[in-house]
Amino acid sequence: MRTKALPFLIFCLSIIQCISHAAGSNGASEQPETVRFETAGELRHSFPKGFVFGTATSAYQVEGMADKDGRGPSIWDEFVKIPGIVANNATGEVAVDQYHRYKVDGTGKVNWNGVAYYNRLINYMIEKGITPYANLYHYDLPLALEKKYKGLLSYQEKQKGRIGILLDFVYYEPLTRSKADNLAAQRARDFHIGWFIHPIVYGEYPKTMQNIVGNRLPKFTKEEVKMVKGSMDFVGINQYTTFYMYDPHQPKPKYLGYQQDWNVGFAYKKNGVPIGPRANSNWLYNVPWGMYKAVMYIKERYGNPTIILSENGMDDPGNFTRSKALHDTTRIGYFKAYLTQLKKAADEGANLVGYFAWSLLDNFEWRSGYTSRFGIVYVDYTNLRRYPKISAYWFKKLLERNRD
Repeated sequence: MRTKALPFLIFCLSIIQCISHAAGSNGASEQPETVRFETAGELRHSFPKGFVFGTATSAYQVEGMADKDGRGPSIWDEFVKIPGIVANNATGEVAVDQYHRYKVDGTGKVNWNGVAYYNRLINYMIEKGITPYANLYHYDLPLALEKKYKGLLSYQEKQKGRIGILLDFVYYEPLTRSKADNLAAQRARDFHIGWFIHPIVYGEYPKTMQNIVGNRLPKFTKEEVKMVKGSMDFVGINQYTTFYMYDPHQPKPKYLGYQQDWNVGFAYKKNGVPIGPRANSNWLYNVPWGMYKAVMYIKERYGNPTIILSENGMDDPGNFTRSKALHDTTRIGYFKAYLTQLKKAADEGANLVGYFAWSLLDNFEWRSGYTSRFGIVYVDYTNLRRYPKISAYWFKKLLERNRD
């Protein structure tokens, strides 16, 4: 992030072009062993016409250049200073140095060094046939704006372009068929994503929240309803996993708060059977049917808005050897299964327009630091060289087979 209203960007990159340039002066080509590239029902041509495939990165997680070229600190630059808050006390000060390696992979006046960097990056992407998609906010708000304007509370009435909202949607499935567990799962959905999207579609918070939170929940004025209702052009969904929800049958808590208001129990197993195979992160289970249910939930409950699947992926341990990390067949299976479920939702009328895999590169994964690898391109953190994984070649092959 650069100072003075320079937008934070997530770049969703066309995989076909990116893999060709992952090897170069700052990268390496290490073609993995032959893998069968069956694409089953998720072939590109089987998705709606114009459907976009890509990968995602985010500025703080990949760029580096924490205090160079006039870049002011973001709220995450400050947050990571807290000892123990991030695994191994890692920071994004260097990250994977995309600021200098993109060809391989404040307040006051506009920071033209920052503008020039994004111009170079965007121009290079366009030159290579890559269409960038911009996300205005991905957790790294400039610290100066947080202090001066209280974060996102400074409203600008008119913008150019199409603007949507991004929802981090863990799908919540009832643990049993009981009414209590079904209500618990619905409470979780309402408090997790309904809190954000429900007012935009309906002009009010979900009834569940209104009933439980009562007068602790702010009421929208008529002017606010007019301003908020119908204000999104599309919705982005980050969908990685699914949890079971159950009613804990607890009395009303003595101390009230957001988590207490949910009044739900989380479970990763049912009758001793895990909801799906676990990835490296202790919260991430491979549950493809949750993708289908999450997309259909948005379709049916919120008027079938335009949907971009903005993030989806799984991680391996950060300490994997390079040879082991490159042979990421589990990730290929994850993507194939989730894309199949996404295709099913599209076939049933969900207004899907794009899918972006997280992530193009191994990177700084927030509080996990560098202990988690989500990338389809391996990054050697000792020298920052890039090595495409098998999953990168799989994506390239999937898209090349169906190019017009």
